[in-house]
Amino acid sequence: MKTESLKIIGMTCAACAKASERAVKKLEGVVEASVNFATEKMVVQYDESKLDTDKIKEAVKKAGYEAVEEAETKAIAVPISGMTCAACAKAIERAVSKLEGVESVSVNFATEKANIKYNPKATRLSEIKQAISKAGYKALEIESSNKVDEDKARKEKEIKVLWTKFIVSAIFTTPLLFYAMAHMIPGLNKSLPAFLDPMHDPLAFALVQIILVTPVIIAGYRFYTVGFRAIIRRSPNMDSLIAMGTSAAVIYSLYSTYRIYMGDHDSVMNLYFESAGVIITLILLGKSLEAVSKGKTSEAIKKLMGLAPKTAIVIQDGREIELPIEEVEVGDVILVKPGAKIPVDGEVVEGYTSIDESMLTGESIPVEKHVGDKVIGASINKNGSIKFKVTKVGGDTALAQIIKLVEDAQGSKAPIAQMADIVSGYFVPIVFAIAIIASVAWYLSGESTVFSLTIFISVLVIACPCALGLATPTAIMVGTGKGAEYGILIKGGEALEAAHKINTIVFDKTGTITEGNPEVTDVIASGEIGRNKLLQIAASAEKGSEHPLGEAIVKGAEKENLEMLKVDKFAAIPGHGIEVQIEGSDILLGNRKLMDDRNIGLKHLEGESDRLASEGKTPMYIAVDNKLAGIIAVADVVKDSSAKAIKRLHDMGIEVAMITGDNRRTAEAIARQVGIDMVLAEVLPQDKADEVKKLQAENKKVAMVGDGINDAPALAQADIGIAIGSGTDVAMESADIVLMRSDLMDVPAAIQLSKSTIRNIKQNLFWAFGYNTAGIPLAAGLLHLFGGPLLNPVFAAAAMSLSSVSVLTNALRLRGFKPH
Repeated sequence: MKTESLKIIGMTCAACAKASERAVKKLEGVVEASVNFATEKMVVQYDESKLDTDKIKEAVKKAGYEAVEEAETKAIAVPISGMTCAACAKAIERAVSKLEGVESVSVNFATEKANIKYNPKATRLSEIKQAISKAGYKALEIESSNKVDEDKARKEKEIKVLWTKFIVSAIFTTPLLFYAMAHMIPGLNKSLPAFLDPMHDPLAFALVQIILVTPVIIAGYRFYTVGFRAIIRRSPNMDSLIAMGTSAAVIYSLYSTYRIYMGDHDSVMNLYFESAGVIITLILLGKSLEAVSKGKTSEAIKKLMGLAPKTAIVIQDGREIELPIEEVEVGDVILVKPGAKIPVDGEVVEGYTSIDESMLTGESIPVEKHVGDKVIGASINKNGSIKFKVTKVGGDTALAQIIKLVEDAQGSKAPIAQMADIVSGYFVPIVFAIAIIASVAWYLSGESTVFSLTIFISVLVIACPCALGLATPTAIMVGTGKGAEYGILIKGGEALEAAHKINTIVFDKTGTITEGNPEVTDVIASGEIGRNKLLQIAASAEKGSEHPLGEAIVKGAEKENLEMLKVDKFAAIPGHGIEVQIEGSDILLGNRKLMDDRNIGLKHLEGESDRLASEGKTPMYIAVDNKLAGIIAVADVVKDSSAKAIKRLHDMGIEVAMITGDNRRTAEAIARQVGIDMVLAEVLPQDKADEVKKLQAENKKVAMVGDGINDAPALAQADIGIAIGSGTDVAMESADIVLMRSDLMDVPAAIQLSKSTIRNIKQNLFWAFGYNTAGIPLAAGLLHLFGGPLLNPVFAAAAMSLSSVSVLTNALRLRGFKPH
């Protein structure tokens, strides 16, 4: 199975998204296809053996739109020195085009630049430079085209084109409206010059209006080309409604002009050119405002992309060379000076500094970095010079992964969006039916053709599925972007929606509620073995273990300069402890369960064990040759934010549980410190998911918060899995939400963000549905039926444009979200 993301060009409303989605879903081998109107992206999952991208593109094209792959190719402009004539340019083109992966190369002798499109997976930038050098010329510093800049340029061009079209149509519509309506304005009609009187020269009056409306129709030509094409393909959209409505007005007016020409001067009162002009102008204004607002919804992504530095100082043969970021490779050693940005991810090999990682984690306090510590690309080096070895470049860096995560989330659909999608899919054909039925019904009831036409145009123009299509995706885009700013990475619309329903949160103890850096607090020896010997045996046994408690014992022995003994056999007993052989003795080290399983009596140390557990310490028992030799107690410090976060969750009405492999007494002591409601103690790693399942069986909506590999199944089982950013890649992969700065206060913040976003979506859907529910009956003449006024098509157009803009404006309010 392959999942591909394609950019869909040419969509104007939610019905367009539905049409392209439908066309792709019909293809054999397509498992799922989802089009997001706000991001203009299609995510399609398909069987590679039955289908390829070209067939998908073809299906989208047949539906009337264009599908473009998310660029695998890079476009670069390389300035070149040393060219003396057009033949030099040709020589460079020849040399570069021979390289594998180069799609096109065009050298402009006048600007002294080579514009190259290439696949970075097939060839490197340095190879292109070498090819230019071998041809006898010099490649200067490269001006790489940036995806953000490309996207920004495309959006800006789209906005500029729409504004230009609106201004052109407004320039012609204003005199058209005055010319057509002036004679109806009370007080003004008596003092008008003769040429503004329709009865003075009816034919000239009609011809002037035709001249004025023509540039407006040309400015809005896309409504007609796209709209009528969609009708022919039997998937009408918003443009179809506008095209049909305004065409009806213009065609009827042209027929009236013909009647005037034939001598029927009364037909001058049946001209509707100004309606068509004003409708197109208002809708172009609405589309312009909509494009501006849609551009703002993806600002979070642009901010993230803009964080990456453009160059890096690479150490090569002892020299410092500044290279474009695209040329940095894994294994390079990079120098970063104070105040500079870290270019890519890596590991410190020389120097000491503190680094501000707030742009990625939201954590304002700079983090100290020594040799061996990891550094993240786009973070800022504060005070010392460091050298680090590059471990990740390009799409593998933490910043690139975050950007991809946020992009995927913004392109995803929440379940609540499916309702709007279904409605949008059926909406336009239903509106056509209502427009025809309403206009025919009024005509049959004895009303004039003009009256029936007004009804037909008003219904078509006021009913627009745009607001419905934008209601959910825009809120999700702003919500997930805002989360990224606070270091809360939400992986999709589904997770964002589900989070607001959570009523129970299960926290893993070690590394989540506690710091995850346990220390030895007590060593209690029993019998012949002394305290230091006991700690020495325990540390030697745990030397091969990766358990945090085992590591604490090893560190404790190292602090006291105890020498490690040779271990002959080692066996881990998951969830219980370990069994080893040291100096010919069988050693057991683990929890009470392990001792009970091996029938080792604990009675004479029972009191000590209970005391340690009641103090929140974890007692670990040591048995030598099946006799209890003592207890080593290890304690983990509770995080500062744990109690505050749990109190905030209680204030939100959420029940909090803690899950741990620790014994019950220890777990309950920690639970008391932080205010936990429910303790799930002595749970084996493999049983954590089952505990989550039990809570779900009680009809609870459960979120699981964890950081370790053993938390991954429970994170996947929970309704929402929340991974602590400092945790393992496996835990972060299994989770729906990732907290980059490992602060538990971000758990309530994530739920607040979810609630704010869902509230915003519901408001948007209410306005979108409410507007259409109220607007269509009004346009169909409901008020007129009871003696009220008839809705003018011009006001219908204004209302339609306003509906989309109001939904987008409401979604943009989320940009002001701040966690309490």
